[in-house]
Amino acid sequence: MKLDVLNIQGKSTGRSIELPEGIFGIQPNAHAVYLAVKQFNAAQRQGTHKSQEKWEVSRSTKKIKKQKGTGTARAGSAKSPVFRGGGRTFGPEPRNYTFKLNKKVKELARFSAYSDKLASGSLVVIEDFTMNTPSTKEYISILKNLSITGKSLVVTPDYNSNVYLSSRNVPKTSVVNVKDVNTYELINADVLVISENSVNHLKTTYEQQ
Repeated sequence: MKLDVLNIQGKSTGRSIELPEGIFGIQPNAHAVYLAVKQFNAAQRQGTHKSQEKWEVSRSTKKIKKQKGTGTARAGSAKSPVFRGGGRTFGPEPRNYTFKLNKKVKELARFSAYSDKLASGSLVVIEDFTMNTPSTKEYISILKNLSITGKSLVVTPDYNSNVYLSSRNVPKTSVVNVKDVNTYELINADVLVISENSVNHLKTTYEQQ
């Protein structure tokens, strides 16, 4: 399958690029995408939540009322979870939410996201570009030329600090290196803008496997 290559003015360069079928033309696997997104979101959690158990609460251990004759339940300590200010029963403890996901499953999820973007017409291929200095105005102009209004993800072949800095203050857009792109970023974007050499990098990497 081929797709026209646009320049940063939003016009056709007269060239087209062959998109590898194994990456952009597969049947999306929804479950693999779900697992990859779940793993990504789990890794963002700090897991520092904590509540005090009964033994951790600093309160008097004096028996607060006599054992019998009150007509109510027995109570031996103000630390009991049944009293205001007491400990919490089975409260949250610090934990690590990350979990392992097989490399092939993560790869399938990314390929599913790429294929979905192409199938839905939300994929734009542009020629490689760079910026001599960071310029938010110039970056916004590029998005306007490409008729992008919603969330966008720009995938570059190499890390370009000027392009990244230019996009940092623009809402609903992000720039990522093709080697670092993940499934969550792909499906979260309304439009995927990928450079020619990024496609070539994916093609080369896929063919070497």
